[in-house]
Order: sequence, then C-alpha cells, then structure tokens
Amino acid sequence: MNLFATLTLLGQFNLNTPAIRWPLTAAYVLVLLLIAIYGMHRYALVWLYYRHRSKTPSIQNRFENLPRITVQLPMYNEDNVAQRIIDAACQLDYPSDRLQIQVVDDSTDDSTAIAKKAVQHWQDQGIDVQYLHRTHRQGFKAGALAEATTEATGEFIAIFDADFIPPTDFLNETIHFFTDPKIGMVQTRWTHLNREDSMLTRAQAIFLDAHFLIEHAARNLSDRWINFNGTAGIWRSQAIIDAGGWHSDTLTEDMDLSYRSQMAGWQFLFVPHVICPAELPPEMNAFKAQQHRWTKGGIQTGKKLLGKLLRSKAPLHVKVEAFFHLTGMMVYLYITLMVLLFFPAFYVNMQPFEDGTLVAALWGLSLFAMGTASAGTFYMASQKVQNRSLFWTFLQLPILMSVGVGIALNNARGVIEALVGHESPFVRTPKYNTTEPTPQNQSKKRSVIPTPSIKLWMSLLEIAMGCYTLWCAAMALQGRNGFISAPFLFLFSAGYFYVGLASLLGQWLPRKAKPQACPAT
Repeated sequence: MNLFATLTLLGQFNLNTPAIRWPLTAAYVLVLLLIAIYGMHRYALVWLYYRHRSKTPSIQNRFENLPRITVQLPMYNEDNVAQRIIDAACQLDYPSDRLQIQVVDDSTDDSTAIAKKAVQHWQDQGIDVQYLHRTHRQGFKAGALAEATTEATGEFIAIFDADFIPPTDFLNETIHFFTDPKIGMVQTRWTHLNREDSMLTRAQAIFLDAHFLIEHAARNLSDRWINFNGTAGIWRSQAIIDAGGWHSDTLTEDMDLSYRSQMAGWQFLFVPHVICPAELPPEMNAFKAQQHRWTKGGIQTGKKLLGKLLRSKAPLHVKVEAFFHLTGMMVYLYITLMVLLFFPAFYVNMQPFEDGTLVAALWGLSLFAMGTASAGTFYMASQKVQNRSLFWTFLQLPILMSVGVGIALNNARGVIEALVGHESPFVRTPKYNTTEPTPQNQSKKRSVIPTPSIKLWMSLLEIAMGCYTLWCAAMALQGRNGFISAPFLFLFSAGYFYVGLASLLGQWLPRKAKPQACPAT
C-alpha cells in the first residue's frame, strides 16, 4: 500500500470521530479567521493610503548652513559591490568639508583589499573617507554600526547597504527635512536595478513596492509609526542616542531601533519621491535567507517591544497599527498550518455551516475576499501608484500568490525560531552586482554564491509540501465542491515546487561550478 492510500485510509477511519472532528474544525476555522483578519488589515492600509495620499511630504525650510553628515557603509564580504558603493558615496553632491564617509567593514575575504584600495583612491582625491575594519563580528551589523558611530562626526548619519547606489543628490534631497526639529529619521524608497531579470525578481519588486508605496506611505501619512529599513535613510544622531543606540539582540536591528526611537518621542518621515536603487536577490537561496532574517527579526522585535509599546502613552491608532506591524509575520505560520489542515479537511466537514447553504457560500466568499483578494488589492494598488499596467499586474497575481505561499514554510520556520528563542547569526544577503560586470565578480557572476544558512532538508521539505498539496488538489477534483479549492491548491503546489527545486539548484550549482580566471586588468 502506498503512502497516499495509507493517508486516505487513515482519514476515512479516524478523522470523523467527534473527539477529532471538533478540535480540527476549531483549529481550521481559527487559522482561516486569523488569515482573514490580517487580510482585512491590508484593505485598511490601502484605504488609509488613498484617504491621506494628498499629504505629500515637502520641505518647509532649508538649512542656511548645511550640517555635517556622516555616511556609513556597513559591509561583510561584499567583493562584488564594495567598490561600487564606496565610489557612489564618495561622489555624493555635498560640501566635502561637511561630509564624513565611514566604510564599516567586517569582511574576512578579499573584500578588504578592494575596499582599502577604493578608500585610498578617494582619500587621494581629498575626500574624508575612513576605513574601519573589525577582526570580529560581535553584534553583526548592529555591533559594527554602534562602534562606528562612536567615531562619527556628523550631526546626521546616512546609511547605505553595499548593494545600493545612492544618487548624487541624495543628501541634498533629504537633509532639509530635518529643519523640523521633531524629525528623527527620513526613509527613502527603494527601486530595483534588476527588476526585470526573472520571475523571482519581478515578484520581489512588487512585494517591496507594496511595502513602501502602500504600507509605509499609509502609516506615515496617517500619523502611525514606520520603521527604518536598514538602508537608504538618514538619521538625526540624537534620535539614535535617545533610543539607546544600536542593539544586536534581534535580527532586525533597524526595526528595533526605529520603535525605540519613536517611543522616545521622535517622528519619522517617509519620502517616496526620493529613490535609491538597489539589487534584488537574483537567486532563490539568497531570497530565502533574506526573508528568514526579516521574518524572524520582526517577531523578535515584537516580543521585545510590543508589550512596552502597548503600555505606553502612544495614541490608540499607533498601538493598533504597531500590533499588526510587529505580528504580521505570524501569517506565514498561519498559512503553513492552513495547508497542513487541507488533508483532514477533505474527510471532515471542517466548516461552521452546512455545505450548499447560502450562509456557507457567504462564509467562503468572505474568507476569499478578506484573505486572498486583499493581497491582490494591496499589490495592484502599489503598481497603480507608479502608473504601471494594472492588467499586467493582474496577470502576475497567481505568480505572486504562488511565490508567497512557497516561501511561507521557510518564513514559518523563522517565526517558530523567534517564538521559542532560538538564536541564529545575522546572515547577510549575497550580493551579485548583476548590472555591472567587474574584474572582481566575473567568475561569481556565472555561478551561484552559496548560502550556508539554507539547509538541504528545508528544500526537500518544501518539495514534499508540493507533493502534498498536489495530492490534495487531485482529491479536491473528486469532491463535490472541488472546482473551488483545486485551482488554489495547484497554485500552492507550484509555489512549493518552485521554491524547493530552485533552492536545490542553488545548492547544487556552487559545488558544480568551476572557477574561471578573471580577465586581465
């Protein structure tokens, strides 16, 4: 007897007993309701955005004497992009006597030589640029920034990750917002250098567009709190000090500092018209490592600060939005639980209403509208803001849903690790420099940069989930109402297979790729 036949037999003989049916039904309905609640929150963000979108942030005054700014460039083994970001920072259009640049490098490979050479070149051009290298990674990025800040001379601190390319006018476009003494941080919008490279990068671009153009904008314009995104933003030094400085006890040190700073009384500003281009992870394991870090770090920050925030004197609307913000990553766990409950759902009527009734139909349609349609509305709104084709975005929605479910297992792992207090290191996202071939990246550009934090067993588990949901889809087609759920199950299966197989390919290629000689320079 094969596995699927065994599961079918178990379902038929064991799952319809009342002692099992009602707990399963309660769990299933609870998970669906939780997903629906967070779906409704997406609608609320879209509504807030359109209600307040006329409040475009603008500069009210300008500094007569430009203040001193320190630009910090944190990096770790970034040989593909180290020179590019240092060159971009040193070419920022700002008075050289009021600009300090810190290359904050924890690298342990040949990135150090590349960075040192670039720093020396710009020092010879009269630029105040320092190379700060640590021989340890204590505190990871947060620890590096904390140590560098002790040597920062600027009243304001701009931070750029190594895969970003700040425009030359970035500082002049942002610094004057700080003439308002209440502003502690200004965050700009990310754009994407390699948006059209693949299905994966196009999906990521839309995910991030929704985060910035709808989520960030809605919160900020409606006087709710936002977070610094770790890069492409500028801080008032005093806002960092008042918050207690950088902490390294979460994987999202940027979100942690943001909430502590706003609880200390500082206001943040999101300026979507100022953009900073960056590279999206072009390979699945790099994307998964980034998503795992963001998800786990978000839950860690919620555990650390949410209780304190809810007990604070912050306005109620701030507390409510902060709750959804700091717990939103829990949805990945709910999605995973929902998928695992699909199989028993075929053998137990895990619905609160009788099949075929009007109430049951309204229940199903309501869950669809709140859970699935809300995501489509959220993503389409982000593209409409940019005047991108709504028709083309609509056609991409199945891909977005599929990728979102496919990555859910990886992110659910991050949620669980955060909830149980499992410690893990800060895993940087591999940088490829897909748009500018250089002597340093020629060989790596043709192969995949290994991501050791992504384990083989996780990729195999994702493929197993693909098989599981595919079998559930096949069973759904045999049922009376299977035509409703089967398309979604096929999309879920495609997402798990895509994420799992792409991960396996990424883990296999580094071992198979043969190093190639760099061209002579």
